[in-house]
Amino acid sequence: MKKNLSACTTVLVGKDATIDGSTMAARNDDTFGPLTPQRFVTYPAYHNHPNQVKAYLNKCVVDRPADGYRYQGTPNVNYKTEGVFDESGFNEKNVGMSATESVYANERVLAFDPLNTESGINEDLIVAATLPFIDSAKDGVKYLGQLIAKYGSAEGNGVIFSDKNDVWYMEIVTGHHWVAERIPDDAYAVTGNRVAIQQVDFNDPDNFMWSEGIQEFVEKNHLNPDKYGWDFRHIFGTADVFDQHYNTPRQWYGHKVLNPSVEQDPLDFDLPFIMRTNHRITLADVQKILSSHYQGTPYDPLGHGTEEQKHLFRPISLNRTQNSHVLQVRNDLPEAASTIMWMSFGIPTFTPYVPFFGNADDIDVSYRETPKKLNMDLKSAYWMYRALSMIVEAHHAEFAQDDLNYLKDSREYLYRWVSQVAPKVEGMSDNDACAYLSKETHKMVAEMAKRTKELMSNLIMHGLELSKLTFIMDKNL
Repeated sequence: MKKNLSACTTVLVGKDATIDGSTMAARNDDTFGPLTPQRFVTYPAYHNHPNQVKAYLNKCVVDRPADGYRYQGTPNVNYKTEGVFDESGFNEKNVGMSATESVYANERVLAFDPLNTESGINEDLIVAATLPFIDSAKDGVKYLGQLIAKYGSAEGNGVIFSDKNDVWYMEIVTGHHWVAERIPDDAYAVTGNRVAIQQVDFNDPDNFMWSEGIQEFVEKNHLNPDKYGWDFRHIFGTADVFDQHYNTPRQWYGHKVLNPSVEQDPLDFDLPFIMRTNHRITLADVQKILSSHYQGTPYDPLGHGTEEQKHLFRPISLNRTQNSHVLQVRNDLPEAASTIMWMSFGIPTFTPYVPFFGNADDIDVSYRETPKKLNMDLKSAYWMYRALSMIVEAHHAEFAQDDLNYLKDSREYLYRWVSQVAPKVEGMSDNDACAYLSKETHKMVAEMAKRTKELMSNLIMHGLELSKLTFIMDKNL
């Protein structure tokens, strides 16, 4: 089961830690291979229609309520063989969900509460089973916790819920046990594929939630290795060589970006999950972490370290990053335009984060319809941005600056676009706001496609001049 899970990186930021008072919940969706085509869709609300959602990757079937909210998702195109994996989006109540960050429990705890791989909740359907039915981030933890109690969990998963006030991180580690922690308003958190939550305060239900009976489970089975305290990571998590080369360096680099003056060791098993900075965190800061490959260190695969150093640690941004997203809730914008999913459909090192309002339900066809692998075309946003990623990396030394200029110009255009479009919905009805945001988003998507294809054309022309299959003796030959 472990080899089929996605391997991701998560960054979470409280509203008092950001430059604009927004909450941010961000993650890279890194799948099993370099090509797992995805699309971006809006699922309509429904009423008086009890139904079920079924997993494609195991036998899980979840009963869903008779009424469900409209919600967004980024499902796999080949869902029948690769699972649906809706991954991320907002619902119509302005609640965001990103799922999942794969996490792994140790064998001591799994011996007493094994995963229900046969029919438990898995990443394939976790968004569809949860996001349409929740009214707040904390409500999301509670609702999913009830599902885990009823159906069990098929795998270890870290799940993010966010709204305008709160960011919650929930770690489901065994068949029935989990803990969730609210990210403090003035703090941020970084993790990647390890159990992240540390000390749990069972006397603080405003900031911690947990599965029923978890304390008794740990005590009965003698699972706490610490003499003092109740450290969720120490009790349920792993700490091995795999973690040190695959997981802990990503957490280390996230802290290095946001807290450059703090010295830490990329091999440290006890790197903090939650930290605070002496500056306000920007959207660009979060995107910088998710698009990074250890720039400025010897461990950069595209850098100047030794071959051993360049391949010592698993980078954050990968060729198998299928989408990278930041779920931002802006408290300084009208409610109807307050939720924005900034999404990169290519390798985020090379491609821009494009903003999509949570209440713009008419998704552009270039995102809504993605051809399968054998039918790729550049009309599709997924394939267009994947193609740009490949072109830039193929001649990285020659193309990096052009790509960086393109990304900088894109950010300037997109930040301005949000600042001009979002305030216009003030006073509009929900339907009018939705229609207006959808219309303006279509224009923005078309502009980004124009800019991207122009860059690709220029790079291809330049690339032809870089071919090694050339020989010049005489200008006339």
